[in-house]
Amino acid sequence: MNIRNLLNRDIVCECGRTHRCDISTLEIGEGVLDKLTYALEAYKSILLVADGNTYSICGERVVSLLGNKLSAVCLFETTEPLVPDEQAIAKIETHLNCAVDLILGIGSGVINDLCKYVSFDHGIKSGIIATAPSMDGYASSGAALILCGMKVTHTTHAPDIIIGDIDIIKNAPMSMIRSGYGDIIGKYSSLNDWKLSHLIRGEHFCQYIYDIVLETTEDIRDSVERILARDPEAIEKLMRALVLIGMTLTLVETTRPGSGSEHHLSHFFEIVGLINHQKHLIHGTDVAYTTILTAFMREQILKLEKIEFCEESADSRKQAWKRIYVSVADEVEKLQEEANSYREDLKPIYREKWEAIKAILAECPTALECDRMMKAAGLNFSECVETYGEKKIHDAMFYGKDLKNRYSVLWLYYTLFSGKSEELSFQAF
Repeated sequence: MNIRNLLNRDIVCECGRTHRCDISTLEIGEGVLDKLTYALEAYKSILLVADGNTYSICGERVVSLLGNKLSAVCLFETTEPLVPDEQAIAKIETHLNCAVDLILGIGSGVINDLCKYVSFDHGIKSGIIATAPSMDGYASSGAALILCGMKVTHTTHAPDIIIGDIDIIKNAPMSMIRSGYGDIIGKYSSLNDWKLSHLIRGEHFCQYIYDIVLETTEDIRDSVERILARDPEAIEKLMRALVLIGMTLTLVETTRPGSGSEHHLSHFFEIVGLINHQKHLIHGTDVAYTTILTAFMREQILKLEKIEFCEESADSRKQAWKRIYVSVADEVEKLQEEANSYREDLKPIYREKWEAIKAILAECPTALECDRMMKAAGLNFSECVETYGEKKIHDAMFYGKDLKNRYSVLWLYYTLFSGKSEELSFQAF
């Protein structure tokens, strides 16, 4: 698909809604950083945002291209992973003045999300110069942040400018290239959850967007060898796929096509890691492994010969939250209280639609198939087990859902297996 056909126009869809994604400049290809000057013609005063790693890649070149339009540089000097929290937001805001009309980031996920959030909050535009094909949020209107210790996604706007220079991106660390691949393969899980939520909760579903994301996922799956070889055409295909999927999230005004149970588990590992000062893997790598894990969970459900629901007491659940989430346990409880998640009884719907539920779950690739896709990219599930341990992974399977107000297979799994947690063991691939 020519992604430009989806830009800057109303798409009157058969799903009953009109979709739109506005991005003034989208350039992906070799040498396209040179087009930055043209892309910035409409802007007069630009705040540049980067961290120690990303600035070293092309920061001086970008500063030169900006010339007298450069208002200031907000540089996060750390070379450690940047946390998109209140402190990071405040640091960017200290560099703003009333003349700035564009916040331009150099980086990938975190830098992009911070620029989108701050620019939206201040009523100006944002742009991003991509440094790695590591995640699918470049063109999305959501900004994933960690506020009050919780992973939250704020609705903002898509960047007005996206520059993906393959001469830069193809030289990204292999871990970030694998991360982008893993983030895309995770769409098998998120798409399945979208269908499931449509069936169980009546959530809006768009077949047009679903088909775009699924086709893109399968195209990247078949290109893995060339991607790992850093073939410029394959890296460009990966980058275009990541941008395209981000655009679909903007088009449907929800992250649903690209984020489901696999992302909820990834967010669990990130948040619990930050709380306890423990290691967590980069986002797309986590998504790769949690895609295998959620596929395993779907298989466990499909193996059931009959429905037998399990009931965990509210006291037991709250004790688990305090043990796992520690300083943000009250925030988790508040979120689920406001969402009314545990007071809503979905068991009658599960009984009524059991065969349709199983049919949807069976559409997702198996855990073994997902594992093979990840191994083809050099990602081994044993890394997940070694990094987090079986106890934390089990906690994620039962309580990762509580970080979000969104239905997924995690809720069905919890309802069926929460009382049997000590009996279950996942296969370490």
